[in-house]
Amino acid sequence: IMASTATTLAAFLPLLFWPGIMGQFMKYLPITLMVTLGASLLMALLFVPAVGSLLRSGSTSVVGANAGAGADILVDREDPMAALRNLNPYTRAYIAFVRRALGHPGKVLGLAVVLLSATYGLYSVYGRGLEFFPAIEPVQAVLNIHSRGDFSVNERDALVRQVEARVLDMPELESVYARSSLRVGGENDEDIIGQIQLRFVDWSIRRPAERILQEVRERTADLAGIIIEPQAQESGLTQGKPIQIELASARPALLVPAVAALRAGLDRVAGLVDITDTRPIPGIDWRMEINRTEAARFGTDIATIGSAIQLTTNGIMLGDYRPDDAIEEVDIRVRFPEAQRHLGQLERLRVNSSQGYVPVGNFLTRVPAARVGNLQRTDGIRTMSIGADVAEDVLVDDKVKEIQSLLERGEVNIDPAVTVNFKGEDQDQREAEEFLSRAFMAALFLMAIILVTQFNSFYQALLILTAVVFSTVGVLLGLLVTDQPFGIVMSGIGVISLAGIVVNNNIVLIDTYNLIRAQGLDAFNAALLTCAQRLRPVMLTTITTILGLMPMVLGMNIDLIGRSIEIGGPSTQWWTQLATAVAGGLTFATLLTLVLTPCLLVLGDKIGMGLKQEEMVSS
Repeated sequence: IMASTATTLAAFLPLLFWPGIMGQFMKYLPITLMVTLGASLLMALLFVPAVGSLLRSGSTSVVGANAGAGADILVDREDPMAALRNLNPYTRAYIAFVRRALGHPGKVLGLAVVLLSATYGLYSVYGRGLEFFPAIEPVQAVLNIHSRGDFSVNERDALVRQVEARVLDMPELESVYARSSLRVGGENDEDIIGQIQLRFVDWSIRRPAERILQEVRERTADLAGIIIEPQAQESGLTQGKPIQIELASARPALLVPAVAALRAGLDRVAGLVDITDTRPIPGIDWRMEINRTEAARFGTDIATIGSAIQLTTNGIMLGDYRPDDAIEEVDIRVRFPEAQRHLGQLERLRVNSSQGYVPVGNFLTRVPAARVGNLQRTDGIRTMSIGADVAEDVLVDDKVKEIQSLLERGEVNIDPAVTVNFKGEDQDQREAEEFLSRAFMAALFLMAIILVTQFNSFYQALLILTAVVFSTVGVLLGLLVTDQPFGIVMSGIGVISLAGIVVNNNIVLIDTYNLIRAQGLDAFNAALLTCAQRLRPVMLTTITTILGLMPMVLGMNIDLIGRSIEIGGPSTQWWTQLATAVAGGLTFATLLTLVLTPCLLVLGDKIGMGLKQEEMVSS
């Protein structure tokens, strides 16, 4: 019992060291499991025997093959196989099958290896591929309104109002909040002129969010000059769009044409939607160049000239105050009336100097220049980025590989001085995949140490760990049956969880086998007796675990208080991949434990006997 618990704890222990935001998010799973497993160990070793002694009084005979706890591992020396005569029909059929399998242990192992290879090949062809995080039905969404133009605040607001009017009457929206501004947010694209936040009604009384957002696209498709980008609430920890490509170069002039070329290439990739980039939007910035020499000759300075120019723009800041009906402070600024705040006013503007009021045109020149947006740098190098979303039922990993293939084939004309890096979900996926691979190997190493200590046999420890590898066949078959992709995070954690569970059944089986062998039986008959005596506990463990996982596999949300059962709710979508991985893997691993493990025990004995005979001959 202690070895079984320790191996399960060892499987989850590496997950405590998951770095980054994902580790902060997922660490509660291993912590909860380790605490509950520790409590269950105390319950099994201390409280259950104590309660059992109170509930069951009197002495129990330990004589006979089926009497008492632990008596079933005793062997009648006069008739060792007597325990196999009084079996129920199901156990008898199982023992008959195992008897034939034990006669050909090498063939059974070869068949298992072929099945492992075939399943991996089958999933690579017919599987749904890889997914970083499961898609969750969102509660809200955002409509990003794009327009590449030099608009005033009022013009932006008018365009946002047009979009708002198209969606206000949709009955599946609980609330609609719109805003327009010069800069909606630092993480948004340069050409976003406004956002509309949509909050949906409860998921049980509406259509899926993807269909609602598709209707929004249709309602706003005829609006000229703007592009509507619906963005559902993100279910994972990746911020922004799932596909994010960063272009960097020490020569900033190469970035704009590189982004344009890659953007044109992405437009040819099917399955990509809402492609945006961070190129600066078109517009003009007026630069005021002041001739300091001339300004000094007239007896004025830059500060005075700047204050005068501010009168035609944002105004001169005098102070601030907070009205009684406001939360934030309000600026107090002085500037010209609105009719006089225009570029022509600069030509008539006069400033005070030592020689009286003089026109600013004597020392100020107005120069037009292309508008510059936000400058982005990574490690001190200028960068621009492209973001894209994927259509419904399209995996991000598949599209990233397609884009990478597009770049490798040279179909996009990008200067060699520009480097292309994939960020966003692809980067998070690679980091999670790398950590989970290391965590899985560390868990196997810790379990191997515990198993060698328990059984004092490297072969039996290796035998148990091979069951973990073979159990991945059930994981992939479960995903194929349910038509789900392999989730790097959830399915990966499911495989690690499965490792701790699968080991337990093998420990129970091999421990019984060793006890029977210690009483003098040969490997073949010891394996048969072990299978007969441990079929029920192994099956009970498997069935109860799978039944406990079935609500999550089927997406059932059982509300005991409200006396209702919901199918496919957002709360169940988080755990479907993990539960499917564990349930499918455990089902297949149990079949391997009941058939392959006894065969490997017999095969190991044959190999050991053969080596001893060779040593005797050589000596």
